[in-house]
Amino acid sequence: MSDANNQTAPILIAGPTASGKSALALAIAEHVGGVIVNADSMQVYRELRVLSARPAAEDEARIPHALYGFVPAAEAYSTGRFMEDAAKAIAAARQQGRRPIIVGGTGLYFKALLEGLSPIPRIDDAVRNHWRAEAERRGAAELHRELAAHDATMAARLAPADTQRIVRALEVLEQTGKSLADWQKIRGAPVVEESEAVRLCVTLERAELHQRADARFDSMIREGAIDEARALATLDLDPDLPAMRAIGVRPLLSLVAGQSTIDAAAGAAKLETRQYIKRQETWLRRNMIAWKHVDAKYMERNMREIFAFIYP
Repeated sequence: MSDANNQTAPILIAGPTASGKSALALAIAEHVGGVIVNADSMQVYRELRVLSARPAAEDEARIPHALYGFVPAAEAYSTGRFMEDAAKAIAAARQQGRRPIIVGGTGLYFKALLEGLSPIPRIDDAVRNHWRAEAERRGAAELHRELAAHDATMAARLAPADTQRIVRALEVLEQTGKSLADWQKIRGAPVVEESEAVRLCVTLERAELHQRADARFDSMIREGAIDEARALATLDLDPDLPAMRAIGVRPLLSLVAGQSTIDAAAGAAKLETRQYIKRQETWLRRNMIAWKHVDAKYMERNMREIFAFIYP
């Protein structure tokens, strides 16, 4: 790898929610002349600035940011689209002599960047619309039974209530005549070569993560999360859309509909966050063993070590 390529080699920063990933990305970006590229599946949505904890406007003004708040909540943003958008953002940063710093908590996005995605053919709109309509008419459990009758392998992998993934499995089966499980065995080309990437995983004790997440949600309420949920409610979106399943959205929609109290909604949102943190930690332990782990508690003290790792 040439010196020029080394200076613009991607830096990947993963970690659970509220661990301080964004602060680390900002510090590194200022040090190396970077562009921060989002790898969080909820921070792509335009209507979720507060509820997805997107970077503050002043941080976006300090350092170039890409792939934040550019997708309407009415769309279902996919990992495939992320791969395309991230590839363009990374290439653009490197062409400008800047270092792409990909940061987020969506493990599947990092896995796709480093390993590639299955080359599943595009699903025709007619096929996609048919199965979405069937899901609305018949419900997830019945569609799961239908999937089991034709594709037992995928049905066994999916929960009977997981509407979005069941519909995906059925539409792929109809479009291609082949199980999604078979497609997933085929890997495409990675966007980021593992050999040149710097991979950092931010960690923190779970109790402190919970405290930070709770404090952050209280801050979200003060910064307009309820108004954001109220605006989202006026769009009358399909509740199965990804943006509608963001942490805290459903409890706050219940609040603005007059079906809950602020205390109950906040309690439910904080519980959702803790459950999400547990899932993230499990995924990170299984999939990011080889990454350099950075303890968020001592991050400021260890910045010299982090920079030494970036520039070996």
